[in-house]
Parts: sequence; structure tokens; C-alpha cells
Amino acid sequence: MSLQAQLESLKKETLEKISATDDLAQLNQIRVETLGKKGPITEVLRGMKDLSPEERPIVGGFANEIRDLLTAEIENRKVSLEAVALNNALAKETLDVTLPGTKVYHGTRHVLTQIMEEIEDIFIGMGYQVVEGFEVESDHYNFERMNLPKDHPARDMQDTFYISDEILIRTHTSPVQARTMEKHDFSKGALRMISPGKVFRRDTDDATHSHQFHQIEGLVIDKNITMGDLKGTLEVMMKKMFGEERNIRLRPSYFPFTEPSVEVDVSCFKCGGEGCNVCKHTGWIEILGAGMVHPNVLEMSGIDPEVYTGFAFGLGPDRVAMLRYGVNDIRNFYQNDLRFLSQFKGE
Repeated sequence: MSLQAQLESLKKETLEKISATDDLAQLNQIRVETLGKKGPITEVLRGMKDLSPEERPIVGGFANEIRDLLTAEIENRKVSLEAVALNNALAKETLDVTLPGTKVYHGTRHVLTQIMEEIEDIFIGMGYQVVEGFEVESDHYNFERMNLPKDHPARDMQDTFYISDEILIRTHTSPVQARTMEKHDFSKGALRMISPGKVFRRDTDDATHSHQFHQIEGLVIDKNITMGDLKGTLEVMMKKMFGEERNIRLRPSYFPFTEPSVEVDVSCFKCGGEGCNVCKHTGWIEILGAGMVHPNVLEMSGIDPEVYTGFAFGLGPDRVAMLRYGVNDIRNFYQNDLRFLSQFKGE
């Protein structure tokens, strides 16, 4: 049998196999057996050396034509079989779009984060900068720079967790103020800042105390700052937080880092000052501590107290949240109970 006759017979036989197969693996086997390096077409091409020079181009062209034909037919059959396999898979994996979907619950920021961001927005609107600092601090910045030398009795109120004799976890965000006062260039203007963050004290956990809580302290230093500036600033904040009808009052108090010092009360936002369970029937709610920056604190930061004065205040966002939402146990904010936290969706 001539080489051309062999090729014609191979073409017919292979086309029949391609048409008859319904399996992709079997189709690939046909491709390898027919068109591979050890396949019959390759064998024919190798036998062309025995042909005359006149026959070689004729047989070679015919062999290439059959190889191209079979390659195209195998590829077409592969595409067809893959489409059938895909359709079968889709038919078996049909999705009933009429079934109710799984509800996706959207989370929100923690209620304390919402309160802190709200307070930050108020002070940013008044030209303050927000400065964050270290939670692990030195005794020098946490206590001594706040006019609390070693063995000062007021340290007992801020007993904290010590890492070493000189390194501790901060009890307030005041160290941020001390570090900022050191760096501030008063030739470029006044210092207006708030310092939000977590603070730590060795309190026994109960309904109103926690070993960890949040604090936002504010500080303003410039020439001719007075207690009137402090009161006006706090009035703006309280009206924004609790309503335009709110009033504040200042009561004398003591803090080592301010002189004079005051406790700040806000008129009860529930009863309007008439007396209720929230304000303990006094009409007022204690909300924060404040005062004029002590001259010693200014001097330790290299600021001349004869030229500059300032006021400082500190409030607890946890307490603000408890008062605003009627929460009677501070520990609820830290227990990750979604039944509690999901009540505060925010905006």
C-alpha cells in the first residue's frame, strides 16, 4: 500500500474515532496516538526518505494537510465536549433564586469609639489638634511632669500597673500634653490640643470602675488665657453633646496639675434640672475635672508662667456614654456582648 493510501485510510479511521468519542480523556488519547511523535503520520513522514525527489513534496504536502485536518477536528470536538460537560454541570448545580437569602448583618463602630469621634469633631471644629501618645510611659512624664513628685499622696488615686520602677502603663493622657508642650513653638501661635486614648488604673472592677477606660484631655496655652475661656469652651462642648438647653457649673476642687481646679457639672439632660434618678435628684451631673494649668507644669515644660497661661480639662468618654444612653455598668462596654453593643448603630 502506498504512503498516500495509508494516509487516506488513517484519516478516515481517525475521523470516525473522533466522531464516536464522548470522553475528553479518550479524545486526548486519540490525539496523542495519531499526531504524537510516535504516531502513524510521523512514521509516514520518516519514510519519505525512500521516495523519489518527485514524490516527496506530493506525499509531504498530503501528510501535512491530513495532520492539519485531524488537529482541527480534534479541537472542534474538544470544544463541543467541554460545552456539553459545562451544561451538564450547570444543570446539576442549579440555584433556586426564589429561596430566601442569608441575611448579612452590618457591623458598626463601638459605641465608645462613636462618642470619642464625636468629641474629637467638636474640638477640631474649634481649632484644636488631636494628638495621640504612648500607652506605656515613664514615671517622669506620667507623674512628675504633672506636678506629682515621688511620694506625693495624690498618686494613690492613680495607682497603676508598673513594668519597672520607672516604666508604667499611663494613668491618664496627660503625658501626651507634657510631650507636646516641650515641642510646641509658641512663636507660631497658641497650643490647642486634645489627647484621646486608653488609660489604666488598678481599680477593682465594679459597675462604675474598670482597670481600663478611656479619657480625653484638653489643653490650651497662650497669652491671657482665663477661667472664662475654659468655661466658654466647656459650655460649647456640653451643648453639642447633650443639647443646646444644657448649662454648666464649676465647683472648687483639687488637682495637682491645675490651680485653681474645678469640678464641672452639667444640668441634667433627662429632667432639665428638676431632679431625677439620673442626677440623683440634684438637677446636676458631675461630668469632668478642669482648671488653670499649674505654673509648675508650665515651668517644667520650659514655658514662662509670667507670660503664658492656660487651661486643661479631662473627661471620660465611657462616663459620657453611660450618661447619654442610661448604661448603669461600665463593664458592658468591654464584654463584647453583641446583644448590648448592637443597640448603638451610630450614623
